[in-house]
Amino acid sequence: MTVQPIRLFGDPVLRTPADEVVDFDKELRTLVRDLTETMRDAGGVGLAAPQIGVGLRVFSFDVDDVVGHLINPVLHFPDEEEMDGDEGCLSVPGLYYDTKRRANVIAKGFAESGDPIQIVGTGLMSRCIQHETDHLDGVIFIDRLDTQVRKTALRDIRRAEWYDPTRTVVKVSPHAAPSPFGLGR
Repeated sequence: MTVQPIRLFGDPVLRTPADEVVDFDKELRTLVRDLTETMRDAGGVGLAAPQIGVGLRVFSFDVDDVVGHLINPVLHFPDEEEMDGDEGCLSVPGLYYDTKRRANVIAKGFAESGDPIQIVGTGLMSRCIQHETDHLDGVIFIDRLDTQVRKTALRDIRRAEWYDPTRTVVKVSPHAAPSPFGLGR
């Protein structure tokens, strides 16, 4: 297990949809362990493979003492209930914004062994699963903010100590701001 550097906002890998995992091998098991170790070292509740520069559909999570991972996730929303709450991102360090998400999610995917798994998420687990799956689709949580809050977030990012304008590529979100749940998963 190795702690990997976390890619920051502006890195093109964060805007690139990740590829499906097809090989459930030793390299994948190493990736899952690196994700988990890096997430824990950074104090996060979730970390997606693109955040460490790997373009595969894998993420780890540590929510309410439940530690795990999900490969090739597919999300389903059992109802229309929404929640608001502060959300941050290890790739946008130190910045948090009120973000609307679905309150309940059912995530289906695979374990590192290739066995199918299902996670039923509510509250923080639901938020984490949606946030990390967004990363796998090339979406960053600030894309989910309404227009005015997104402008504030981008201004805050430009002022952040870690911001590097020579590396940053800002992409307009493909998702309409008024409805952050248009993924249809």
